Amino acid sequence: MLSKRELARYNRQTMFLGIENQLKLKNACVAVIGLGGLGSPASIYLAVAGVGKLILIDSQKPEISNLNRQILYFDDEVNGEAKVKLAALKIKKLNPDVNVKALNVKLTRENIKGLLKDASLVIDALDNFETRYLVNTFCVEEKIPLIHSAVEGFMGQITTIIPGVTPCLKCIFPIPLPKRERFPILGVTAGLLGILEASEAIKLITGRGEILAGTLLLYDLERNIQEKIKVKRNPDCSVCRGV
Repeated sequence: MLSKRELARYNRQTMFLGIENQLKLKNACVAVIGLGGLGSPASIYLAVAGVGKLILIDSQKPEISNLNRQILYFDDEVNGEAKVKLAALKIKKLNPDVNVKALNVKLTRENIKGLLKDASLVIDALDNFETRYLVNTFCVEEKIPLIHSAVEGFMGQITTIIPGVTPCLKCIFPIPLPKRERFPILGVTAGLLGILEASEAIKLITGRGEILAGTLLLYDLERNIQEKIKVKRNPDCSVCRGV
């Protein structure tokens, strides 16, 4: 049931989504992995939409070079508390009804199952393919939907992975991009793609709208061009073969 407070808070949403779908959001548990340029807007919009539980995972502290895109952190918080702690405090202020679990930890093969066991949906807001592949493998094995996005400069990409139905991340990107310590990024690019990840999550949870299943959306903000690329499962994929 939705309380009177919740009915008032989500009035504009329930006019569109309906009470039943708002309850689906309330009962959902979404894990946001990475609380940076993508994870900041994604977690904010999931919280204000009324997702009942957020699992926030990150192992870093804010740095001055983060502030052009990581909108959960303020100038006086640089090199202070852990990102997840700062993010959780702000999200609870945005929406006190959201249950926020903040995990200041780096994902590993040994801990990922325990950390994500309650998640019904996972958002990849990471900045490296090593951890992305780890998350992808876990989600495929546990049959948990995964929303992937990545950004650089004015460019962004996003897709939704449904294990057993769509290609997994390893199908789409069989060879990881070279790892770099730093790469160019404009704040608005990360903001837009993070919001698109939240939008995909809301559509998945409620069943409303068309998701990017089997489709890689490429977004070029510099030229205002969007391109959708159909992607197919690799029958020989080492991760999702046979799933």
